[in-house]
Amino acid sequence: MRFMKLSLMLLALERAACGEELDLKRIVAEALDRSPEILAAQKRYEALRQRPRQESSLPDPTVAIGYNSSGSPRPFAGIGREPTANAGVMVSQELPYPGKLRLRGAVAGKEAEGAFQDYLLARLKVSTRVKQAYHGLHHAYEAEEVLVRSRELLNMLLKITEIRYSAGRAMQQDALKAQTQLSILETRIAQVQRERRSKEAEINSLLNRRVGAAVPKPANTALPEVAATLESLLAHARERAPMLRRERTAIERAELAVNLARKNVYPDYMLTGGYFNMGGMPDMYMFRADVKIPLRRGRQRAEVAEKSYGLTESRRTYEAVSKDLEFRINDEFSAAETASRLVKLYSTTVIPQARLTLESSLASYETGGVDFLSVLMNYMAVLEFELNYHEEMEKLRVAVSGLEETTGMEVME
Repeated sequence: MRFMKLSLMLLALERAACGEELDLKRIVAEALDRSPEILAAQKRYEALRQRPRQESSLPDPTVAIGYNSSGSPRPFAGIGREPTANAGVMVSQELPYPGKLRLRGAVAGKEAEGAFQDYLLARLKVSTRVKQAYHGLHHAYEAEEVLVRSRELLNMLLKITEIRYSAGRAMQQDALKAQTQLSILETRIAQVQRERRSKEAEINSLLNRRVGAAVPKPANTALPEVAATLESLLAHARERAPMLRRERTAIERAELAVNLARKNVYPDYMLTGGYFNMGGMPDMYMFRADVKIPLRRGRQRAEVAEKSYGLTESRRTYEAVSKDLEFRINDEFSAAETASRLVKLYSTTVIPQARLTLESSLASYETGGVDFLSVLMNYMAVLEFELNYHEEMEKLRVAVSGLEETTGMEVME
């Protein structure tokens, strides 16, 4: 009976918090501040923000200074005597057809808007990856704790079996079965330890820390509950999700590009003005307007067709991304609901009943009321149910973080 009480205490034991703990909010903030992926997206956005002013500005004017000489190639030869000899300056300014500069600036502005949505999306992705790595690390610690407690319980059970075997009340194969199960537990412990190291390395990578930096044990976090309905999540995603806003911006940019291509059918202008000093003769002035003649209509039509196809592509891409986003939200919402129900079921019904069954079989085994196989099966059931419980908690947390990424909103209570 003493062994049974000690074993049940080990099953119910919770891990004591000690030392520094890994705080989720702190490492998410650190990742958002240090992630090279986010910094690259931010700099790309800042670079594209400079494009609208460039594209909507007039080209730089051209200044030409020179002379015309008569009778000799030397400078100013014949000036003041010959009407063709002079020295002067000319200024030329290219003027695109009205509306082109505005459209070019608007197209560049939409590119900058798309880059901003990419920046927001990069922040969401990095935040989600950090959260999921954190939850994976937390799960690895929890699974390892369950396996270690189970190993201790199995060692106690093995001692009981050896005592019963020495008294002639148990078979040798019972002890061999317990030893085999201990070996299996060791392999599973090694697997979760490897998973823990992998998640620690992933967190260091996401936080841009050095390889092998120490990662504390994750703090226990409250189990999340989705406060929003599926319909509100879908509605918010359609309106605010950076992924869809980026695609809508791409459509708007493509529409402006089509309008610009149609404007390119019309000619640009070059205005030139000049002043020429004639020496003792009256000064001469000059003004000229150069107009490009759009003779190559096939090229302009091809440009309009190209931009029109690009607009159709952007619209179809938006539809595809929208459908994929709706599927992901539905799938993650369903996963969160299912995991939440299973967590409650395991914690309130399945695990308590399995522990009571194990407690009863342990008491009967000490008195010879049940065989070893029944106790071992009950023990394995408790172990699997506890592991499943922690696995479902991880699935719930991962699903909630996935919803936050796809919708761009906080979905937890």
